[in-house]
Amino acid sequence: MQKARRRPYSFAGCRSSKGNPGRHISDPYPNTQRSVAMARRSKSALPPLPDVAPGRKPRRLGLIGPFAVAGLAAIAWSVGWFYVSGETAKQMDLAAERFRAAGYQVSWDQRRIGGYPFRIDVTLDGARLRDPSGWGLSTPRLEAEAYMHALRHWVFATPDGLTFVRPLGGPVEVRGSLIHASLGDLDKTPPSFSLDAYKLTFTPAPGARPFALDSAERVQLHTRWGPNDEGAVFFRVDGGRAKLQGLFARVADGKPISMVWQSVLTKCSAFRGSNWSEAARAWAAGGGQVEVGDAGVTAGDALIGIQGGTLRLDPDGRLNGALNVSLRQAPKALSALADQGAIPQDAARAAAAVTAARTEGGDIARAPLTFEAGRVTLGPVALSPAPRLF
Repeated sequence: MQKARRRPYSFAGCRSSKGNPGRHISDPYPNTQRSVAMARRSKSALPPLPDVAPGRKPRRLGLIGPFAVAGLAAIAWSVGWFYVSGETAKQMDLAAERFRAAGYQVSWDQRRIGGYPFRIDVTLDGARLRDPSGWGLSTPRLEAEAYMHALRHWVFATPDGLTFVRPLGGPVEVRGSLIHASLGDLDKTPPSFSLDAYKLTFTPAPGARPFALDSAERVQLHTRWGPNDEGAVFFRVDGGRAKLQGLFARVADGKPISMVWQSVLTKCSAFRGSNWSEAARAWAAGGGQVEVGDAGVTAGDALIGIQGGTLRLDPDGRLNGALNVSLRQAPKALSALADQGAIPQDAARAAAAVTAARTEGGDIARAPLTFEAGRVTLGPVALSPAPRLF
């Protein structure tokens, strides 16, 4: 029996590229050989590519140059920092000698200068300063800092607190969560100074007189120079608490005490001298005066408010001028002043009668507080000698 012949596979609809019906499977790449041949002829017709010269190796100077420049800049900056730190120490010593020649006491136990590379940090251990009149300031540790690009602006801090000395009252130790200050515009009068302290406590030294406040939430003091030879002074106490036996305690009845003082000083350039007394005399002789803005003391419900006025200094250093004041609960405050010996009892009673007669709506009395001929008067009633500042 003859084996059947196997028929080739047939793909319906497929024809050769030349239309040959005898081919059952068309060539899927009919032009492959022709394309390869044409590519070979085209390649042989192209001109040869030129040889490319090998690139030069990069110069070592281009790699090392930036690092060399940075190194030279670092060396120059380091030399400048060490020069500035040395000048800082030199200028401190010269300033201390000038103060000592004017009668001040200036000293410290140890000095360290650091802060490289961008700051100048000065740390003084056991710093002490006292003027000829008896006022003084000391601190276990004083830290000062200035940036190299702003050497005329310094920031200060006393992390261990400070002690200020009163000429008659004695030392008072001050502690706080933060006590810092800044000083700038040293070529101006007055320079720009700011003191900001938080959560302070005031503790008189053994044997010293009591201080008016026992604590304060915040204390601020700012001075700024201005146009027309003027200077501004701003002082503020918030959240103060008084000693139990003190004047403020009697007036405040355990409530918070606040103080504010805002004024402008004229003829500031005349305030020059080797010490406070000499500078104050020169300023008074030059026609300087204090233009008082908003100021006052609030002790609980009692109030002494100042709504403007002008003050000067007499040749003997006593205040001269007048302030427009408003008083709330004036009889209570005047009685406390008399009990503390600040004013005579008969003067307190007469002043209380004057304020009662001048009481307006509510319990606010308004009267001028005058400093003249060495006396302080409330309306027509003389209260006490005028304060003397030098």
